[in-house]
Amino acid sequence: MTVRRGADATLSVVVPLYNEGANVEELLARIRRVVDELALPPAAWELICVDDGSRDDTLPQLLAAAAADRHLRVISLSRNFGHQIAATAGLDAARGDAVVLMDGDLQDPPELIGAFLAKFREGYDVVYATRRKRAGESPFKILTARVFYRTIRRLTNVAIPVDTGDFRLMSRRVIVALRNARERHRFIRGLVSWVGFKQTGIPYDRAERFAGDSKYPFSKMFRFALDGITAFSEIPLRLATWFGFVVSAIAFVVAVIEIGIRIFTGYNLPGYTSTIFAILFLGGVQLITIGILGEYVGRIYDEIKGRPLYLVAETSGSGLDAPSDSLPSTAPVVR
Repeated sequence: MTVRRGADATLSVVVPLYNEGANVEELLARIRRVVDELALPPAAWELICVDDGSRDDTLPQLLAAAAADRHLRVISLSRNFGHQIAATAGLDAARGDAVVLMDGDLQDPPELIGAFLAKFREGYDVVYATRRKRAGESPFKILTARVFYRTIRRLTNVAIPVDTGDFRLMSRRVIVALRNARERHRFIRGLVSWVGFKQTGIPYDRAERFAGDSKYPFSKMFRFALDGITAFSEIPLRLATWFGFVVSAIAFVVAVIEIGIRIFTGYNLPGYTSTIFAILFLGGVQLITIGILGEYVGRIYDEIKGRPLYLVAETSGSGLDAPSDSLPSTAPVVR
């Protein structure tokens, strides 16, 4: 499909939010300032904010802002579906030729949108932001993030950029391509890399949160890492086979040693320690491999149920006119 990249190209900015009431006012103001500096025509841009079942005043603030600004569209999900699903809901609704996805805590600076658009006009379909520094984050989180990005890069056959989150610009044809990927355990940055097309990165220094606390504790980060690895790599399944070969080799060597001792010395070791070690070792390997299989089987179970990715409780605002390639919403609206 042809992608408009000139002065007539339209822009959508998608922001998923969950309990970000303290950030909403500043977020909307900074995005509006950036758009004003870009001097986009009034009818050439929209801001889509997806409320992911917030329990604070995030949604009331967004609805009040949408009533005063026709560029703002608010999508309220029926409950909390998670960041990746909320981002997907926003991308599904986006109508621009260029679509920017960013977080609502202002760690992703809206001021980078201008640089994104410049690369987009040069012909790139994906422009991602690569983190040079991560202010306000603990050494443990920075270390685990570095390990995760480099591990998943080695485990998968998709070239996922390291130190890169979901903050990026995508062209219209990338958005349309992503609509065909409806897997439930979503890893958007991996999906965008899998889609392909011409991609490039822009380095930036990630700021601290403007206000509030992180919505990604270690447990959620660990689950997110599992989703990323299992969605784009079958290597963990192969680990079961490798473990089997390793354990079989160790058992064979031990058996040969025991037989040799018995034949040449006539002495049979009591073997209590080695027996307990073998039982625990084999039991641990079996549990690990069963757990790996369980992760994949659980994802298959989720996929075959065929439930919608999300449910929309209400929408507000109009934003851009729908493009010709727009599809009907894949999410039922719950009234």
